Formats: sequence, structure tokens, C-alpha cells
Amino acid sequence: MKLVAVSAGLSTPSSTRLLADRLTESARDELVAQGHDVETEAIELRELAVAVANHLVTGFPPPPLAAAIDSVTGAGGLIVVTPVFTASYSGLFKSFFDLIDPDALTGKPVLIAATGGTARHSLVLEHALRPLFSYLRAAVVPTAVYAASEDWGSGGDEYTEGLPVRIRRAGGELAALMAARPAEAAPEDDVTALERQLSDLRFD
Repeated sequence: MKLVAVSAGLSTPSSTRLLADRLTESARDELVAQGHDVETEAIELRELAVAVANHLVTGFPPPPLAAAIDSVTGAGGLIVVTPVFTASYSGLFKSFFDLIDPDALTGKPVLIAATGGTARHSLVLEHALRPLFSYLRAAVVPTAVYAASEDWGSGGDEYTEGLPVRIRRAGGELAALMAARPAEAAPEDDVTALERQLSDLRFD
């Protein structure tokens, strides 16, 4: 079972990557507790920015970008995290997912998250991220996670849940969807396909 986190943070260190790591840990721990073997991978789009731009122009992804796209489309579950730029997801984040085949994420469990300097941008999850992945027919978990600067290290109060609580709940929801999704059959190699075709032949 493979869990892939895509982070569109531009700085180092990045609160966007930190949130992606926390969400990955939460979902992985829940899956492991259920007895699943979990492989995780983190994709930093900052490292692929030039390759993404070139692919948009030429239509040919270099090997690192092709590997990242294959990881996303082949994952059992996705965590996607973007910083908020101009009240929406970043251009790099959108450009990367523009390269994904529109049918490749159909039914795939996806946890959406974002980071920003102020809580006033939290609705980006509902007016930008959720519609994007709903359009791609992904199975987006109910709990989306937004982390403003003041959320880090905060346990919340009597009116709002703290960031750690939201991370645990979202990770648990993603794990539940991943565990419930039927396993995809491995593609046949050429030899296996030939053997199957020969076994279907009748010689009577």
C-alpha cells in the first residue's frame, strides 16, 4: 500500500512540507495499526519546477518528473498540500496536476491541505482545492486541513480544534478510505500476457 504526499512549498524549510509530513505520519500510523504494510513517498514540487514548465511547453517530461507523475497515479492514497497564493493554490501546484491524466485519479483517496499566513485564507480548501480534485473524480476525504502561522504549536480552545486534532482526524479518514479501496491488479508483463493467451486457445 503506497501513500504519496505532494508538497508545493517554495522555501526551505517549508511549513507546507512540514504539514505534509505530519499528515503522512498520521495516515501511515493508522494504516500500520490496522495491520497494513505502508510505503510512503514525499514529492517536493519545488525541485521539479523547471521540469514542469518545460513539460507544459514540450509535452515531454524528463525522468524525475515522469517518475513523480507515475508515483502519484500509482499511489493507493494521496496527500496534497499547497501554500496559498492570491487566495488560491499556487501556480506550481496547479501546473503539476494539469500534467496528470484526467482519469488517473478516479476514485483515488485524496487528503487536501493548505498553509498560509492567516486563517482568513482557510476557505481556499473548499473553493479551490476540493473542486479541483472533485473534477478529477478523486475521493476527497471530508476533513481538509488548513494551517495558518498561529496554528503551529497551538492546541486550540473551547471553540476551535487545534491543528494536531485536525491532522489526526484527516489522517484517520484517509487511512479508512485507502483500507476500504479494492487492491488494483498488477499489470501483466509481456510473458504473462502471452501465457494467458496461449491457455485460452483451444485445440479441439
